[in-house]
Amino acid sequence: MSAVTEPGVSFKRDLSEWRIALVAWRLLVLQAADPVVAAGMTEHSTYRAHPWRRVEHTLGSGRRLFYQDAEVLEREIARLDRAHKRIRGTAPDGRPYDARDAATRAWVLLTLFECVAAMRRLGGDPYDEGQSEEAYGEFREAVAAFGLPEGELPATAKDLPGYFARYARERLECTDAVRYLMGDLLREAPRPRRLWFLGDAGWRVVRRVVARVVTELTVADLPPAVRERFGMAVTWRAALLSVVLHRGAGALVRWLPDRLRYRSPDEERPPRRYRPRRDARGPRLDRFFREVLDQTGDGFITVHDLRAMAHNVCWQLELDEAAEARVYEAFEGWWEQLRAAMDADGDGQVSREEFVAATVAGCDRDGAYLEQGLLPALRAVFTAADTDGSGFLEFDEYRAVFGGPRVHPVELSQGFRQLDTDGDGRITREEFLHGFTEFFTARGDSTSGTQLLGRA
Repeated sequence: MSAVTEPGVSFKRDLSEWRIALVAWRLLVLQAADPVVAAGMTEHSTYRAHPWRRVEHTLGSGRRLFYQDAEVLEREIARLDRAHKRIRGTAPDGRPYDARDAATRAWVLLTLFECVAAMRRLGGDPYDEGQSEEAYGEFREAVAAFGLPEGELPATAKDLPGYFARYARERLECTDAVRYLMGDLLREAPRPRRLWFLGDAGWRVVRRVVARVVTELTVADLPPAVRERFGMAVTWRAALLSVVLHRGAGALVRWLPDRLRYRSPDEERPPRRYRPRRDARGPRLDRFFREVLDQTGDGFITVHDLRAMAHNVCWQLELDEAAEARVYEAFEGWWEQLRAAMDADGDGQVSREEFVAATVAGCDRDGAYLEQGLLPALRAVFTAADTDGSGFLEFDEYRAVFGGPRVHPVELSQGFRQLDTDGDGRITREEFLHGFTEFFTARGDSTSGTQLLGRA
């Protein structure tokens, strides 16, 4: 077999290499070291419960920014703007934060370029001076659409090392988000769908090893200025691990055909294998809490979890400002119903046990219980997803809000069929609401809406 010949340097092509996974955690750590990003992650992100989704969203957004045409780029930037304008507030230390801060946005974008360059360098095929300037020019051309103020981005690739050292010294901190990323998160992370064959027990064993490897690799690979800022030292074992993994991957990919070397944005995920489990209201609601409601993964639901759900709906659908506002308003109303019915001590959060018990009791006591919060939120989702205003959800419209890289087509089709009770290939508003009502209220497992999340 002969090596694949590279037709010149391309930042976009390098971003799509599979070995970008080796620097993906490093990318998250660098971004979370900015206090503004860290505050936003703490208050608004679901990275604790869904770390792999955070990585996918970051890299997926990068591919849309750099792979597609001007129209896709414009839509992606508009979507990022809409999402970030809601990420603002006051951090626990009293400092205000706003995700639209120009310096922070420049930092987040530049970490993507820096990690691709690091991937090449650590793999033994670094950009030379000319290639670095060419790749950086390609990068700058794409991010120019963000309209960052003049001077926020270094003018040339040659200026990047100085920028990173200065930013690390003046802005970066070993935030709580960084410490969690480098510590407990990987030891608690849910099983990636690609590793479904391990089962929960197997994943608990494997993730201990994964946590140690990723942590040591990340420390070894961080820019020296950042390690110095964090007070981290590289052990000989971590340095050796970095050399073996990066150089080995760098040598391997040069012999791979493009279809194996580069990741397609539309690549399908393997199906999830389900384990048999008794299906009743209690287990279903428990699962709904864990997989849907508890977006932040802390074991409670708060207003931030409901806002994160609204964000994910709006993100998938690329709604305009007025439509987004209607979705957020409906989810805020749902939270108020949950808080009033379940937050007995007034601490602003609801536990899983409280949610399951109160929902079962509420549905038993009052036939209109779901009308007080869940169903209005679902009506808002239906209206937003019904982009052509037909009064029906076609499969493409359903896929736009419930699909995504983590959902296998089989699961998506199953959910659609569960709601399409008359089998005419489209979902009415009544079918949509009825399916979710059955999920919450049906005592058995044979009715149409009880397996919307798949079989447990």
